[in-house]
Amino acid sequence: MNALTSATNAIVRVFFAALMCFAVTAVAQTDDPAPFDHLSTGFPLDGAHANVACESCHVRGVFRGTPKTCAGCHNGVIANGKPANHIVTTASCDICHDTNSRTWLTAGTFDHATVTGSCVSCHNGVQATGKSPRHINSTNVCEDCHITNLWSPASVDHSQVLGRCSSCHNGVISTGKNAGHVATTQECDACHSTIAWLPAGFDHTGIVDGCSRCHNGVQATGKHIQHIRSTALCETCHTTVAFRPVIRVDHDQVIGTCSTCHNGRDATGKTANHVPTQSECDVCHSTVAWVPASSFDHTGIVDNCVSCHVQGGSAQGKPATHIRSTDRCETCHATSAFDPVIRVDHDQVLGTCSSCHNGVIASGKTPNHPLTNAECDACHVTQAWDIVTAFNHDGITNNCFSCHNGTNATGKNPNHILSSNLCENCHLTTAWVPSTVDHTQVQGVCSSCHNNVLAEGKGPNHIPSTQECDFCHSTAAWVPTQFDHSQIGNARCDSCHNGIQASGKPANHFVTTQDCDACHRTTGWTPLAPFVHTSATYPGDHNPGVTCRDCHTGNTEAATWTSAAYRPDCAGCHANDYDPGEHRKTQTPATNYTVAELRDCAGPCHTYTDATLTTIARQRNAEHRARDGDW
Repeated sequence: MNALTSATNAIVRVFFAALMCFAVTAVAQTDDPAPFDHLSTGFPLDGAHANVACESCHVRGVFRGTPKTCAGCHNGVIANGKPANHIVTTASCDICHDTNSRTWLTAGTFDHATVTGSCVSCHNGVQATGKSPRHINSTNVCEDCHITNLWSPASVDHSQVLGRCSSCHNGVISTGKNAGHVATTQECDACHSTIAWLPAGFDHTGIVDGCSRCHNGVQATGKHIQHIRSTALCETCHTTVAFRPVIRVDHDQVIGTCSTCHNGRDATGKTANHVPTQSECDVCHSTVAWVPASSFDHTGIVDNCVSCHVQGGSAQGKPATHIRSTDRCETCHATSAFDPVIRVDHDQVLGTCSSCHNGVIASGKTPNHPLTNAECDACHVTQAWDIVTAFNHDGITNNCFSCHNGTNATGKNPNHILSSNLCENCHLTTAWVPSTVDHTQVQGVCSSCHNNVLAEGKGPNHIPSTQECDFCHSTAAWVPTQFDHSQIGNARCDSCHNGIQASGKPANHFVTTQDCDACHRTTGWTPLAPFVHTSATYPGDHNPGVTCRDCHTGNTEAATWTSAAYRPDCAGCHANDYDPGEHRKTQTPATNYTVAELRDCAGPCHTYTDATLTTIARQRNAEHRARDGDW
């Protein structure tokens, strides 16, 4: 069937081919062919295309499907395509080229938007215009400075410049130093940035003199009109960091008199209380410091010193340590020197005796002087120490025994408690009794006084003890006490901790006959010490999260077994938690363990293959433990 069809088709093709040849021959013999309007195909034949033979495009007489785009023919097969050095682009040929054979190689227009490569891939001086000989030394990233519309004007991206600043900024290629620029061989970037010429940061490092060569008011800021009269050695007063504040004033560089600056405006001048004078400052003062003033002629001055010598005045006044006195300096001091004083006129002294007679400023009490805080004039007069007018115990605070020793004055009586000789620690100077006992002076044991005869002793409900009072009590107060339980021995805690002699169980305490130390420590009631269970039915220590009352729900020593039939095993409490489905006994038939069989949760619970229980399919031992956080 297929062979017959093929043969038939071949015969038909031959027939039609002969018919076409006959028709063409007939037409040729009868009429000239009509001109064909190629524009009707949508592809005008203009430029070089008008001279191309039809069969160059319509190969083997095939008209349908002939390419209409440039690249459809100009692909290097049908017609010439892009050469190897053509710029990288995906744009159609007619974006840049036209069909004119004379202008094909020189593209009339160029759309940079279609270029996928870098600028320098074309603008390299071969394929397209590249850098001119005068172009600055730079990288080949054209687009960082230029735009695709025009080469110039360009915006310079200094990060692409390879040369030094001065290779461009030389006043020829680009702006260079102006006529008033600081004289320097440094490159521009030593002071300037690529963002803007100003402000400039000048590195003064290493510059220690010659400031005025630049800071002359022309090349750089110089002295302002209010600057003090001085030499041009800026560096003697200023730093290279900032003009102000000045680090010092070198008076050797100052020109003119002191008062030209020290006038109260330009610099500190005379204070309001300065000694009246028309002399220049350096007559008395030095350039090192205002005070002390170098000289002052007191000749002829015999009184009224305080007109100058007053604290905060025009001359040195009394120091802070001066004794309290009137302002009659001349009654004690000479004009030649403040120290030493020529005499002390007590009539001019305003303070107390001890403000001077303290063993530092003037003679004070001798080592064997009666101890007292009374002022000297309570017993002495200003004419002489040895004239003692009276004896007053007021102010005597210690060393009573130096007099009250039973010889010079009344001392301890025969029934005085055993103590040191510091009378003043217990007694007053106004009377022997009443007294306050300073226990630090008592010698002997506490009970020699605290026996309920001489002084308060143990009360009726005191804890039975043969210890001395200070074993538990302090001399500050009977209570609170510090009790040393290490001395108790084997005595039961509740012999004292019964709620009477010492704190006992509170009303909500756990009901038990155990002694306190079964749970508590002597260092504190809480935290509780771990309780050691000794019962034969105790199932073992549980996880720390289990509290006493989780088992002793009745708040007594007897534990509550929720499933008492299984005590003392785990099931005694956990029978209700048992899940048979989790505890397979045999595989064939499928059976599960009962609670009674696994009453000890910590024991083995193997899974057997069958009811003979002879072959273990899965071993399980101690799956649960009492100290686990959960099952």
